Amino acid sequence: MTKARMSKDRLKSLFETLKGDYRIVGPKIVQGTVILNEIDFDDMPAGSRDRQGPGTYRIDRAGSSDIFSFSVGPHSFKQFLLPSVQETLAFKKSKKGISVNRVLVREKPIAFIGVRACDIAALRLLDKIFLEGPVVDPFYEDKRKDIVIIAVNCLYPGENCFCDSMGTGPEATSGFDIALTEFGDDFFLEIGTAEGEEILDGIPLKEVDDRDIEEKGAAIFRCKEMIRKAMKTADLPGILYRNLEHPRWDEIASRDLECGNCTMVCPTCFCNSSYDRLPISGISSDLTERSGMRVRTWDSCFSKNFARVHGGNFRPSRRARYRHWMTHKLAYWIDQFGSPGCVGCGRCITWCPVGIDITHELEELRIVR
Repeated sequence: MTKARMSKDRLKSLFETLKGDYRIVGPKIVQGTVILNEIDFDDMPAGSRDRQGPGTYRIDRAGSSDIFSFSVGPHSFKQFLLPSVQETLAFKKSKKGISVNRVLVREKPIAFIGVRACDIAALRLLDKIFLEGPVVDPFYEDKRKDIVIIAVNCLYPGENCFCDSMGTGPEATSGFDIALTEFGDDFFLEIGTAEGEEILDGIPLKEVDDRDIEEKGAAIFRCKEMIRKAMKTADLPGILYRNLEHPRWDEIASRDLECGNCTMVCPTCFCNSSYDRLPISGISSDLTERSGMRVRTWDSCFSKNFARVHGGNFRPSRRARYRHWMTHKLAYWIDQFGSPGCVGCGRCITWCPVGIDITHELEELRIVR
């Protein structure tokens, strides 16, 4: 892996290099929140610091000289590779028959800037589901191909982050084209692909030495020292299977609003539903022709209707729905893919209106009652 240093004032040149061939998606403050959006260089929330807690999120203008002085917000790759609303099929019925065509919207590939290690880990999990299984999802595949990932090693973890204990961060070690670590007036660069080298071609870079590598290691170590949350994973998935009737599930259900916020912000939740949209304008006056769209939307296992099938509902209670979500993340996923479905980003804790903390709830399941 090639290593180099780049002056921070060259970051704007990197934007200029990318914007001709890519849609640049990166961090931007909208309504007091760091989200991911299509951005220009001037949209970067440099010097901002987020303060997170269970059910709380605030942005401070910390006045830091660092550009990436904030941690993850509610958005991840998911918003762009698995849109919340997506037309998948167009169908038409006429006297001549029925036609059904896949809807693939051709767009510029995306260059993601400021991606954290936990989200790269989440992307690997989504790839397993949508690209590496027995059926490849063509819509995910179409958006996933040709993307560029410019990662940032975390130096300022959020108060709800626990990536270190999940083995998913704070350092990005693979899965990127370029990784940045902030060093005063410079970025320490790690170039992971030929595409990354091509993007940096023409941008003045400096050579690195052993002191630079040591400085980068020390910065990552300091970040790990600041992480306050952790999840004990040694006894997963067994701890959950042994406690499916634990009374703690009832206590969680008494607080849970079943709003689905945790599933919306989770970078690995992928539950979805589809419906057919048949607009009045798609029906001929003599009713001989009809046209419409199949639409895929995000859904949530916290929704009462998600588990409703002919004959009843196999998760009728709030207790059952929360238990399923947590057990899926920390048990079923391990059985199926060999690793948890949680990457330790902490978003579910921050964006839960009542501050339910998955790391705390797992500890409560270890208490015999």
